[in-house]
Amino acid sequence: MKRVNLFCGHYGSGKTNVAINFAYYLKKQGLDVAIADIDIVNPYFRTKDSENELKSAGIDVISLPFANSNVDLPALPPEVYSLVQNRTRAAVFDIGGDDRGAYALGRYAPYILEENDYNMFFVANFCRPLTRTAKEAMEVMKEIEKACGIPFTALVNNSNLGRETTLEGIREWQREAQKLSELSGLPIAMTCAEESLCTDALFPLKLQPTVF
Repeated sequence: MKRVNLFCGHYGSGKTNVAINFAYYLKKQGLDVAIADIDIVNPYFRTKDSENELKSAGIDVISLPFANSNVDLPALPPEVYSLVQNRTRAAVFDIGGDDRGAYALGRYAPYILEENDYNMFFVANFCRPLTRTAKEAMEVMKEIEKACGIPFTALVNNSNLGRETTLEGIREWQREAQKLSELSGLPIAMTCAEESLCTDALFPLKLQPTVF
C-alpha cells in the first residue's frame, strides 16, 4: 500500500472506473482519501461523473475547472499540488490516456519521486485496439513513462467485454497480462471483473478476490 496511487493506460482501458473503485477501497480502510482527475484528453468518462457518490462516501474530488461542460481548456486545478505535497492524505490520480495525457502528470513528478511513496499502475485492457497483445501494451507503457517521467510499478488487468465477459475470457486475458508482467518485470497487482464473476473466475487463478 502506498500513499500516492496513479492510474494510467490507453484510451478506453477503464482506468477511471478502476481509480474510483480503488478510492472507495482506501476509504474502507479508514484512510483520509482524495481523488484527482487530471485527464485533459478524454472529456467523456470523468471522475466528476461520480462526484456526488464519492463525496457522500467522504472522498474529496479534485477535477478540472471545466469538466463536464462545453468549455475545452486543458487547465489543471491548483489543488492537485496540495494533494501531492500534503503527505497525510491518501491520493488517487486518474491520468489521461497515452503519452499525451501523461504529460500533465509530468509537472508533479518531482514531488512524487522525491517522496517515493507511490504506485504507478498501468491499466491494461486487451480488448481495446492497439493494446490487444502484451507487446502492444508494452509499447504504450514506454510512451507513458517517457512522457511523465515516472516509472510504472505494477499492472492492473482490466480486460473485459462488458456484460459479455465470460470466465474463459478472463482466463485468456490473464494469460496475456502474465506475458506483459514477464516483459515488463512488473507484478500484476489487480485483476478486475464484475462482482458476479469474481469468486468463480479468480479463485482458480489463485488470486485473492477483493470486491470494491
